[in-house]
Amino acid sequence: MFDESASAALQRIDEWEQSLTRRAEHARKLAERAAAISATARSEDDLIEVTVGAEGQIERLHLDERTRRQPAEDTARQILETLNAAKAKMIEQFDEAVSETVGADSETGRTLVAGLRRRLGQTGQ
Repeated sequence: MFDESASAALQRIDEWEQSLTRRAEHARKLAERAAAISATARSEDDLIEVTVGAEGQIERLHLDERTRRQPAEDTARQILETLNAAKAKMIEQFDEAVSETVGADSETGRTLVAGLRRRLGQTGQ
């Protein structure tokens, strides 16, 4: 009887260890993918292009020369709209990476995606 319960306990420990190893590997893969994410968006009139990096920072901002012919207020609004579109694309990429690694329905996945949305100011989506 003792041999059976000891054997079952050892099997549970082995399964637990394998589960932890799998989770660690998934987390490592997610971290690698997340670090490489960037997204680019263009304004509807193609005058503005914004690229954001893995932390949502602006990596590139391109303003077409035609933006000089419009009010600065319009250009500023378009930059912000395009920046938000790029951030939304980045979140989509992160969602995909989470789904393919730790799982979108896992507590870890939901927490990570929610945290990124908060940091990027994209909570209403």
